[in-house]
Amino acid sequence: MRHRPEALLVMRRDTFGVQFGHRQLDRLRSLARLGDPLWSEDLDEPRTRARLAEAEVLLTSWGCPPLTAERLDAAPRLRAVLHCAGSVRPLASDALWQRGLLVTSAAEANARPVAEYTLAAIVLAGKKAHVLAAQSRVRPADWSAVQHREDLSNYRRVVGIVGYSRIGRRVVDLLRSTLDTAEILVTDPYADPAEVAAAGARLVGLDELLSRAEILSLHLPALPATRHAIGARELALLPDGATVINTARGSVVDTDALERECVAGRLDAILDVTDPEPLPPGSRLAALPNVMLTPHIAGSLGTETRRMADQALDELERHLDGLPPLDAVTHEALAVRA
Repeated sequence: MRHRPEALLVMRRDTFGVQFGHRQLDRLRSLARLGDPLWSEDLDEPRTRARLAEAEVLLTSWGCPPLTAERLDAAPRLRAVLHCAGSVRPLASDALWQRGLLVTSAAEANARPVAEYTLAAIVLAGKKAHVLAAQSRVRPADWSAVQHREDLSNYRRVVGIVGYSRIGRRVVDLLRSTLDTAEILVTDPYADPAEVAAAGARLVGLDELLSRAEILSLHLPALPATRHAIGARELALLPDGATVINTARGSVVDTDALERECVAGRLDAILDVTDPEPLPPGSRLAALPNVMLTPHIAGSLGTETRRMADQALDELERHLDGLPPLDAVTHEALAVRA
């Protein structure tokens, strides 16, 4: 009979309420023993500490406090931390890696809605829909005028993908199966040219990609090396009328440089993330008619988060069956991933 380990869920109350529906909880109960409390967001509270002492598996998500050495010392039986969200950076500590625990992420499940949102943003960018929608609020739309513009099209566009991450790969796949693009260009120092070519794109240097991309989509992790990777020099290489789409992290773009280009009307932007986030009151970038801002909604929200819970439960089942994890995270991998 399969061993049923003691499991504790650690996340914010609102996250737990949305992410674990009846189906997820029933499945969890079939795989593990759940005590009282079943869930907590405070690892230092006495009742939770008592549960932590027995826990063999932590299922974590947004709002999990950092797993410090002191907290890990209180969990001597702990063998696995299965994260029901994307990046483990907010909870990871040196002590976590030193303990040699299995750590997994549900970033693959989270990549799907981000890629779907990105595809939608690319379609809107091709039609300049966000710009036309903003214009229609301040003056009546001139329906006849749009029929005489060659730039309102998704046919034979050149799309540039910066970062061949799990999301970047999905975006390339969606573009190839959905839009009739002229070319999909990819830049990523870690990508395999043959793999990119097999997906239907072409691996090029950043400057070549920027000089040709009519639509630029960013998929870089937030690392010291990627801060302002797209700055004034890089933005200046983009063709006039290009659209910058950022569903990655705000810090990868120099906000001031992008604002200058958008104020001048040379570039447009669709931004789901900004730096800072949110933009401060009175931001010129936020008020521009050629910039569309959304409040960090590309990633999993609502019932989409249950897809990530399901992946964490898949990881738990594989762990119990002695199978390799689907998406293990290591200390070394965090140097190049979110």
